Amino acid sequence: MTTPVTLEDIYDLFRTSQAEADRRFAEADRQTAELRAAEERRSAEADRRAAEADRRLEKLERIAAHTSREVAGLTSRWGQFVENLVEPAVVKLFQARGIEVQETARRIKSQRPGAQMEIDIIAVNGDVAVAIEVKSRLSRRDVDDVLEKMGRFRLAFPHYSAYQLYGAVAGIEIDAGVDRYAYQRGLFVIRQSGETVAIANDATFRPAVW
Repeated sequence: MTTPVTLEDIYDLFRTSQAEADRRFAEADRQTAELRAAEERRSAEADRRAAEADRRLEKLERIAAHTSREVAGLTSRWGQFVENLVEPAVVKLFQARGIEVQETARRIKSQRPGAQMEIDIIAVNGDVAVAIEVKSRLSRRDVDDVLEKMGRFRLAFPHYSAYQLYGAVAGIEIDAGVDRYAYQRGLFVIRQSGETVAIANDATFRPAVW
């Protein structure tokens, strides 16, 4: 015979089901809280790592900026050293080639529109000028830059308009073939020779006149 289901039985079943539901809800809440806490920990760790990366990047940028300034300073001082080596010899070197320059000046600059430039050394007399670009290491690009400057020289320095103008490049190190390249384009090439410098062009060289 079937046992009748009482109201108390139904209530007990409901209470048991509710307790299980509450347990499941509580477990879900616990897992959600754990996931949220883990995410917050991951987020905090990511923030910490990002902050640490920012600090390291800032430090590297400071080091790079300092190094750049140091290198620029060394480059500038080395460039001055090379100019100091070249300039004292310039007058005598060109006089020996029949170009009677008498005086030199360094770092002449022009800010005229379309002709801004700086010439490292210029040697002159009354009607002749030699514009000399000095590099610690002379490359083909440097030669091209000098040729471009020579084409605009009279615009940059109009007071030299009546002068017979020659161009020269000087280098302690000269990339392979660059001396020949400069020679073919009518530039004098000045290179280190022992403790001083010398013109590398042979006696048959005929310089371009700008």
